Amino acid sequence: MSRGLPKQKPIEGVKQVLAFASGKGGVGKSTTAVNIALALAAHDSTKAVGLLDADIYGPSIPKMMNLKGYPELSPKNLMRPLKNYGIACMSMGFLIEESAPIVWRGLMVMSAVEKLLRQVDWGQLDYLVIDMPPGTGDVHLSVSQNIPVTGAVIVSTPQDIALLDARKGAEMFRKVHVPSREGTPGLGIKFADHFWKRCRARTRVLGLVQNMSVFQCPKCKHETHIFGANGVRDLAKTLGLDVLGDVPLHLHIRETCDAGQPIVVSQPQSDMAKAYLRIANEIVKRLPPTPA
Repeated sequence: MSRGLPKQKPIEGVKQVLAFASGKGGVGKSTTAVNIALALAAHDSTKAVGLLDADIYGPSIPKMMNLKGYPELSPKNLMRPLKNYGIACMSMGFLIEESAPIVWRGLMVMSAVEKLLRQVDWGQLDYLVIDMPPGTGDVHLSVSQNIPVTGAVIVSTPQDIALLDARKGAEMFRKVHVPSREGTPGLGIKFADHFWKRCRARTRVLGLVQNMSVFQCPKCKHETHIFGANGVRDLAKTLGLDVLGDVPLHLHIRETCDAGQPIVVSQPQSDMAKAYLRIANEIVKRLPPTPA
């Protein structure tokens, strides 16, 4: 403990880092992160966008972005991201067999995250979107500790049980002081206070995305709020945060991601793609200006 914490260091060539988190799994965070990365590129064709899959145990970016293969190495022995639809992507899924489970303890996971952050030749990126795993654990600590995150986006359905964890995800990024003594296992209280003051004060929560907000029957057009109505909006008011937008529950969003052709690129004129484009625009409006 006497050595203190590693100093945050920006990723070489990356101007702004956006972390997508949810707290709860199964709310469509990865689908949202993928489509927002594509929407950021579509929003301004002059911007270079990267996508980092930080879910070590359950990487999904390779399938959603229709990418396979082991990354090539640069002359500096750095991994080169795989690219599709103009987005540079890196994932643990490129480094292991698709069906192979990862059974690692926390320190190994943190080491893997460090490699994905530091041993990748990202080139020059305007935005690096990080698809964080569910929860508020080791990966979140590693990312917050190692790099300055420009802004965080919290994704949730309107369901009460998902909102409980979405709130924890938002608090993790926006709170300056450690939330509880139990919230940072394995660290002394003074060390934990110091850690969270350094890591969390520098990350701004840009807002929340209400995913799977409404289902419209394809035959009669009747709308049903399967997961409840406006739960994310109510949470945003409680936390004093913005709602960046709503994404409906639609079959085509699921089908296109499963096929490796996300809806923003495969159906760019659809209402679903436009929802992601609007959210991307709201994100850009809330980012600080970058040096020329």
